[in-house]
Amino acid sequence: MASDDVPSLSPSPASPMATSRVDVFWHEGMLRHDAVEGVFDTGHDPGFLDVLEKHPENADRVRNMLSILRRGPIAPHVNWFTGRPAIVSELLMFHTSEYIDDLVEADKSGERHEIAAGTFMSPGSWEAALLAAGTTLSAMQHILDCHGKIAYALVRPPGHHSQPTQADGYCFLNNAALAVKLALNSGSCSRVAVIDIDVHYGNGTAEGFYSSDKVLTVSLHMNHGSWGSSHPQKGSIDEIGEDVGSGYNLNVPLPNGTGDRGYEYAMNELVVPAVRRFEPDMVVLVVGQDSSAVSSFFAQMHVDYLTEHLRMGFFTIIVLVISYAALMALL
Repeated sequence: MASDDVPSLSPSPASPMATSRVDVFWHEGMLRHDAVEGVFDTGHDPGFLDVLEKHPENADRVRNMLSILRRGPIAPHVNWFTGRPAIVSELLMFHTSEYIDDLVEADKSGERHEIAAGTFMSPGSWEAALLAAGTTLSAMQHILDCHGKIAYALVRPPGHHSQPTQADGYCFLNNAALAVKLALNSGSCSRVAVIDIDVHYGNGTAEGFYSSDKVLTVSLHMNHGSWGSSHPQKGSIDEIGEDVGSGYNLNVPLPNGTGDRGYEYAMNELVVPAVRRFEPDMVVLVVGQDSSAVSSFFAQMHVDYLTEHLRMGFFTIIVLVISYAALMALL
């Protein structure tokens, strides 16, 4: 559909948009995903440790975020909305039926399965994954219906590594990609930009839209390369898309230790110009916490600079766990 044939996504007089507020979508059922304990993300107990490590993607991270949003200084600026589970037909907007069938069968077994390296499905995980996907879709529909301009889907398990045909990096369903598909199918959006600032490459989202000129996928990440069969993508600058999608995948691999100035330069010189040239109707911001100063992976991102550019006038949905500082900067 040509861009001039797309209905305008603009607020109605009856639905004023207060950009000083953030509409947060959440469901308690997402806490039921148990990602195992062991050594780092392996689930392995060597037998001589008194205390096993929690998996890096564990429910406590989200519990802390909830407490901040509910009782912290930002609480007066938050509107709460209850999420819901996705249905299979919605998942097929991005994922293959064979892959979804595999996940359903793994869940039916009632046993714990390592479906990709470090990615465990336990009883309760599939329910949580469906809630994460459906909650993100609800946040996108909220924006599409002109009930707000910024929606934040606080969800787990995460999704940006999940590809159309396989799980990867603690991710089962690609929540952000499903939201992008919903926007494109709505008739209100002809172009969607995805900006992923997790410390790891958003390979699943990039893979799913690699041949599309309707989605600009941008990822700023640590220069970690491929990490195996579930993550063959390198996240390098030469992965630019293919066919009509050539030029619509922008990778910005950053050296370990990159701080505020590095992020500011990358945003100013690469990301913002690319997004402006693309002229999206919607921006999906995928935000992991592992690029913050408190993470062992990376130095602090330049949050204020990034969120300043979210005020470019695009309708925005924020997916995954955004940092508290980033939420404050949006207000």
